[in-house]
Amino acid sequence: MHPAARTRTTFRTGPTPVPQPRTRRIRSLIDADALRVLHRAARVLLDELPELTDRLLVVLREQEPAYRTTLENDHAATWQETHRSLRHSVTSLLDPRGTREAAHRCTWRIGATRAEQGLPLDALLHAFRLGGSLVWQRLVEETARAEPDDIRLLVHVATDVWNFVDEHCTLVADAYRQTERQLAWRRENRVRLLAAALLEGTSRIADLPETADGLGLPEQGRYVVVAVAGVRPQGPTGLRACVRASGTNAYWHSGAEVDYGIVLVGEAGDGQDDRDPAAALELPEEAAGCRVGVGSAVTGLASVGDARRLADLALSICPPEGGTVRLAEHLPEALVISCPELGTTLTERVLGPLLRLEPADRDVLLDTLVAWFASEGSAQRAGERLYCHRNTVLNRLRRCEQLIGRSLARPLDVVEINLALTAHRLLPG
Repeated sequence: MHPAARTRTTFRTGPTPVPQPRTRRIRSLIDADALRVLHRAARVLLDELPELTDRLLVVLREQEPAYRTTLENDHAATWQETHRSLRHSVTSLLDPRGTREAAHRCTWRIGATRAEQGLPLDALLHAFRLGGSLVWQRLVEETARAEPDDIRLLVHVATDVWNFVDEHCTLVADAYRQTERQLAWRRENRVRLLAAALLEGTSRIADLPETADGLGLPEQGRYVVVAVAGVRPQGPTGLRACVRASGTNAYWHSGAEVDYGIVLVGEAGDGQDDRDPAAALELPEEAAGCRVGVGSAVTGLASVGDARRLADLALSICPPEGGTVRLAEHLPEALVISCPELGTTLTERVLGPLLRLEPADRDVLLDTLVAWFASEGSAQRAGERLYCHRNTVLNRLRRCEQLIGRSLARPLDVVEINLALTAHRLLPG
């Protein structure tokens, strides 16, 4: 709190009144007398600042629980802060212009410091107003003791004193809120950096407790990472809402191209390791073009980097037009795409002769193989998919067998052909 007095002429606004020498002469004398009374009392207050500080701290202890805790934890620092503030307040009564900048700096430091310490802003503003009330009360008491008849003159500076108190209340609130915003940004940025390191798999073991606290997730738990990419007009809002609605804790990390959700799906050692918790994670239908990859579950925040890589693998399997791919339901595709070099080699080794046919002939045979696998080896159902007779399907399949030198009746060959078709579909040609 830093009240100060200025002559009333300093605050005049609006049109200039018609000059009336006699009235201005009387007003000038009143201001001069009022300032004389104010300065005399203020000089006395300067000599008793320690006692004034003690009185204010007693009031704060009685009326502000937040300050009561602060005084118990660090009485000396709080006393010094209050003493400095009161000293600037009283000296501002004697020299408003000369002490303005120093008083402002003191108030700003108090607002910033108290924001960093987490003292409630309401308590801080109340303390400044209590300080203003105490200073004004002592000015009145001292004037009544020394010159009782001069008390009426203090009325002429009361408005200016309280305007200055309000000015410093506004200043300390601005400092507090600005510091609070900076602290919030630093916290958010710190949490974002910790989450990025966790997803990258570069998080330090020593940082895991802080990371868990920042993300609001337990250090030990079962986690699934959800990767979201493609067209998402509202971001992964639908996914976030779904996770919240199901009561599942999650932290979402937004990236330039992919957003990641670190989703808690169970507690570590809860006896659910025999089934994939990711399968029970319900996700809404996303907009067309939105691609969602759901990885397999891992144990502990320290393994979230592995979960992110699994989610990326699932995302890479998603078709360009959008959709949701759960890794546990697409393991053959994941095996192929996780090692593209081997997948390309397998494609050439198994399907090479077929792929070197004329495009029209090649595409008919490839579509037939895909339809036969999709129909679980039924030529009848494959023919229905392709709008042709089952015998046509069988003839095309025999030709495929002849070209690639493998039999669709031999299980090992069937596995190789299916994986090769998957690699051809997923890997760039």
